[in-house]
Amino acid sequence: MWRFSSLLKRVARLRQAGLCSGGPLLHSYSFPPVRCGPARFASLWTACAGPPWTQFPGLLQLCRTFKKNAKSSLDFPETPITVTDIKQYLRSREILFRDGYSCLHSPTFFRADAAVCEREAFTLFIDKTTGRFLCMETLVEGSWEDLQDCVEVMHREGCSSLSPDVLLGYPESPEEQEERETQLGEARRIYSTALPLSELLEEEAKLAKTMFAIGRVSNATLKRFGVRFLRPTHSLVFPWFSPRDATLRGVKLLSACSEASGGVTYHDITIPRPAAYLNLFGLPLVGRKDAEVVLTGSEVDALAVNQATGLPCLALPRGVSSLPPVLLPYLEQFKRITLWLGGDMRAWEASKHFSRKLGLRRCWLVRPGEQQPRPADALTTGRNLGHILLSAIPALHKSIVSFRQLRDDVYGELANVEQVSGVKWARFPELNKILKGHRKGELTVFTGPTGSGKTTFISECALDLCMQGVSTLWGSFEINNVRLAKIMLKQFARQRLEDSLQEYDTWADKFEDLPLYFMTFHGQQNIKTVLDTMNHAVYLYDISHVVIDNLQFMMGQENVSVDKFAVQDQIIGAFRTFATNSSCHVTLIIHPRKEEDDKELQTASIFGSAKASQEADNVLILQEKKLVSSPGRRSLQVVKNRFDGDVGIFPLEFDKASLTFSAPPRGRNKLRKLKGDKGESAEAPEAPGPTEKAEKPAKAAKPSKANKGSAGGKSQTGSE
Repeated sequence: MWRFSSLLKRVARLRQAGLCSGGPLLHSYSFPPVRCGPARFASLWTACAGPPWTQFPGLLQLCRTFKKNAKSSLDFPETPITVTDIKQYLRSREILFRDGYSCLHSPTFFRADAAVCEREAFTLFIDKTTGRFLCMETLVEGSWEDLQDCVEVMHREGCSSLSPDVLLGYPESPEEQEERETQLGEARRIYSTALPLSELLEEEAKLAKTMFAIGRVSNATLKRFGVRFLRPTHSLVFPWFSPRDATLRGVKLLSACSEASGGVTYHDITIPRPAAYLNLFGLPLVGRKDAEVVLTGSEVDALAVNQATGLPCLALPRGVSSLPPVLLPYLEQFKRITLWLGGDMRAWEASKHFSRKLGLRRCWLVRPGEQQPRPADALTTGRNLGHILLSAIPALHKSIVSFRQLRDDVYGELANVEQVSGVKWARFPELNKILKGHRKGELTVFTGPTGSGKTTFISECALDLCMQGVSTLWGSFEINNVRLAKIMLKQFARQRLEDSLQEYDTWADKFEDLPLYFMTFHGQQNIKTVLDTMNHAVYLYDISHVVIDNLQFMMGQENVSVDKFAVQDQIIGAFRTFATNSSCHVTLIIHPRKEEDDKELQTASIFGSAKASQEADNVLILQEKKLVSSPGRRSLQVVKNRFDGDVGIFPLEFDKASLTFSAPPRGRNKLRKLKGDKGESAEAPEAPGPTEKAEKPAKAAKPSKANKGSAGGKSQTGSE
């Protein structure tokens, strides 16, 4: 499995040879409008209208220098490790261990002076899923292979401990060391420049609290957590302290910008980048004997819960997007973890997903809704946060439930229709009108004629979602990752990068920050190996969208004696099960059967048996009408939509320079949706065409009088 950063060097080398062309993590999220009467508040918005960190030159310089000398690949074991394998190895080497929630606990053998540390202290944590370890005493960490190497060295040399520096077998290059020191120095400079809110002028502090909706958070709480205000960027500064010696290791800056609608959009930036360092906000305030903790999706929410309840509170560094496994050892001491990640359905889905990592038996979830808003909003409106925490439900459910256990979930879906619909596409609003959004736990089957641009279209669709925080894993079995990354990078930049190579590093830096990963497979692969990789990625990176391109290349055709249709059905069933159990959306590209060029594809055109269309929640077809004198006309047809039944078709235009698709100009945009069981098609009211084109539905009504069945309606909808 690769990230885009591992492809940068290869792309650069190819680019230099003429064979290829080609800041910190930024999140955007919106909250309800903040109402403030004073006119002086509006002037503060004006000062924050642009990207706030552009007013801080050090941040800009840091953004340009982050991605040099990226690691070449991600850690993924060739043979998946199981907890049984880990336990057997530890027993064979006579290493004591205890069974924890997500980790095994063992006495550490990493110490500078063995006489100083207690041998009975179980401070070495080994992840049950990956085997990765962390020593709490020395903060030494590494892979399962690293731990085995250390144990074998101790066994061979007859020693009982190792120096913490034993794993420094790959020293940093001067450039890497300079980069790390630059990041840490910039974080410390920002934090030292920022001021505690208690030291601000009264009016300035009031405005700052109003801007970030922390008006009821006391200065004492802000001081206890070390929160400060950075005047040059009008940003709150949240510190990350080392759990070992409480030294500053990083900062997160939260800035606010006003919207035309009157709402507020918050942006955050972390230094160092998340790929370089991750931490839990509020960790130094947790005592060793604390057995209960509240996890929140933002630092502001952690402040609100702690002040209102007095409970230990920790904020996840990436919010609802991810719970990195490297942070799990710091949560092992807690017997009860309450996840209150926000007040919307996305936070609710993330809570259920994270609870599986943490251990279902100790996790409790705060259900979103009007009665349980996000903590900061609850504090602002004077709600009792303690009572809301008492209403949390256990994450562990029985195999058989009654409607009594389901009624709150049903109400949540009825009350949050837009959020339940999923993540909306920004580049394809017509697709939102039909599918309503991109939802977890679904299987989408996508097909189209050979050479019509299936990979190019799906790559842009996946990129659109990835830019909105949907963690994506690509399994490209037909084209190599370098070529795929080049396509997506051009789509991301919306331009022909071959003509502006001087901008390559700028766009590549931004693209690298996306939660985008690639499998290293190519050609035929065993389905078990692919599924193991997908499950590994879901655990490590909280993947919520997997793209398989394509099914035929992954299957291969070596064993001709096996029924290929039966094998294909088995693979489709495996992907269906994975999507449901992992709450992950799987997009499966399947080549169609051989059809005549003048015929449009249908559901029956999908290669194989009917299982693909039966198992799929959504079936999309990229239609193409081939023309002799000009490029073919493409359109996207949704022929199955299990969510609400809407199907339809809309035209697409292709820009060859940027490899992007888009809807035609408004006057020619003819979205047609299939309504009801009669197969009647209608134009979208948002995009009415010219008068002469509006007569087409009336003409199409004539055959319906002599209707031969529902097939006539489907054919009408499927035509252009």
